[in-house]
Amino acid sequence: MVDAAPSETFTVVLVTVPDAECGEKIARALVDGRLAACVSRLGPIRSLFRWEGKVDAADEHLLLIKTRRELFDRLCALVTKLHPYQVPEIVQLPIAAGAPAYLRWLASETSA
Repeated sequence: MVDAAPSETFTVVLVTVPDAECGEKIARALVDGRLAACVSRLGPIRSLFRWEGKVDAADEHLLLIKTRRELFDRLCALVTKLHPYQVPEIVQLPIAAGAPAYLRWLASETSA
């Protein structure tokens, strides 16, 4: 049984990457290092953003990284190290609730 409330323990981290190959490399490093239980890659997606004073657009892929809140700093450091962008998008969102069996699995597959 998970002994902490989901909103206090588990998160989804959003990371955009330039292509599938980069996404696979980051996902594998996170799962192999037990910093994430699962990484889902969506894409391609179209991102529109302001960068260095002008509006730009890019085709990207979105990683949905399921992990523990307390692993965020280590996860963020590894993503930043492996990511080609100067300022990668790394956003943490709390998981407010989840299926108990899934949350137990998430807990068992990540290092606390």
